[in-house]
Amino acid sequence: MAALDVPTIDYTEYTDRQLAMVPVAVLVLALFVLAGWYLMTGAPVTPGIAFTGGTELQITAQVPQAQVGNAFAVQPESVTPTSRTNTYIVTFQSTNTDALTADARAAGYTVQSVQETSASFGAETQRLGLLGLLAAFIGMALLVFVLFRSFVPSIAVILSAFSDIVVPLALMNLFGIELSLGTVAALLMLIGYSVDSDILLNNHVLKRRGDFYESAYRARRTGVTMTLTSMSAMAVMAVVASKYVFNIPLLSEVGIVLVMGLAVDLMNTYLLNVSLLRWYKFEGVAR
Repeated sequence: MAALDVPTIDYTEYTDRQLAMVPVAVLVLALFVLAGWYLMTGAPVTPGIAFTGGTELQITAQVPQAQVGNAFAVQPESVTPTSRTNTYIVTFQSTNTDALTADARAAGYTVQSVQETSASFGAETQRLGLLGLLAAFIGMALLVFVLFRSFVPSIAVILSAFSDIVVPLALMNLFGIELSLGTVAALLMLIGYSVDSDILLNNHVLKRRGDFYESAYRARRTGVTMTLTSMSAMAVMAVVASKYVFNIPLLSEVGIVLVMGLAVDLMNTYLLNVSLLRWYKFEGVAR
């Protein structure tokens, strides 16, 4: 694969504080968004029915999408058209499937399928999903400390990975994307992407001979090429799976979360991580 023409950035024109200012400010803002969301809703991120429990009906209705929810006594959480004409997936926080099915049939809708998730099962799924995310992050942190055995380079990788998860979570709230099993999987993938680019940078700067800035540029040329390629693939998946093409909401949301996270990773790796590594090499314990 041919490398992209990555322009050279003269890091000497900026102090470590200037390089770190933008990614740190974005991380702090994201933490405020999550904290505010928690105060307003009781959760830092809006959970989907896989985590809260609820009912999903697939129906066929000879009415416009905007009128589908009028037939139900309970307001639907969402009404999503499928690739089939006049067929919709309607989700509810309620688990009273009998009443919801009766409402649909009374309105003349054909019920194709009914899927219910109990509140207790959803809570257990949420717990397991968060434990999996936490375990992956802790495992990544331990691996990084074993690889570098130095505090500052390890913290640089861990802080970047933390921001790569927190900022997309805040953006999910702002863009109305719920936390689901698919978006949890996307966040797990972001940990891998983040560690990959950060370790690439750390290895070039700390374990290879040569000038700091030349090593940083070589790592950036390879890392940016890899990340932009992944972002392009995820963006295509998000567009193709959107409601305007094949209408697969789960894949579209996964693609959007990955694109946001990879964009944040570029900022964290080549601004925040570079500033910490430069401080470590020229002013910190490595001098």
